Amino acid sequence: MAASGGETSQTLDRGLTVLKLLAKSQDGLTVADIADELDIARPIVYRLLRTLEGHNLVGREDSRYVLGFGVAELAGNIKPRLQATVLPILRGLSRLTGSTALLSVADGEQALILLTAEPPDTALHLVMREGARHPLTVGADGIAILAGRPPAAGDTDDVRMARRRGYAVTVGAIQPGAVGVAAPVRVSDWVTASLGVVRLGVEIDDQVSEAVAPAVVKAAGEAAARLSGAADQEAVNQ
Repeated sequence: MAASGGETSQTLDRGLTVLKLLAKSQDGLTVADIADELDIARPIVYRLLRTLEGHNLVGREDSRYVLGFGVAELAGNIKPRLQATVLPILRGLSRLTGSTALLSVADGEQALILLTAEPPDTALHLVMREGARHPLTVGADGIAILAGRPPAAGDTDDVRMARRRGYAVTVGAIQPGAVGVAAPVRVSDWVTASLGVVRLGVEIDDQVSEAVAPAVVKAAGEAAARLSGAADQEAVNQ
């Protein structure tokens, strides 16, 4: 089970881990499967599953448990919130840099491109498909996410460099001739998102170091502030 450091709720952590296990299993899991994966007693797993089932987050198919419709309902509310909060930042960054701007999130060991904005005034630019995935270790967006997390033994040189700089730069990692620049969106000490740009036909020199990278870092910081503010306001309203 993963924890971001500091005080955590063991029960909540286990429940979230159960959801992640079910998300990875196409055929569902039995209580015994989950108990073995978590190395905990079956009665504890039963209690977790009953609680999650009560919130429609898991469902039952005979003796196997699967993700419930409540997960899709929650997920459906994420993108509209991000569009309202982050899309204006992406559009501004895209116009400023003449590049395609994107927000990526970590989904397990992959980076998922969630939102994109294309520059309105350039005839030639990269088109990035929303919903596309690639390994976290490939591409500036995934590397920036890893760099925003606490140092780990398995960190690559690219991740360590990005952690020192505050942003990641890659060339041709996802598409030949494309330069990606991304910075972590820090809303907690365990980063799960990054904001960046992808552009064609530029060298990694003064354009990146003096213009593009600072703009990306600033935009990522603004996105983090807005997302944190939105979360605080939701907590007040509840």
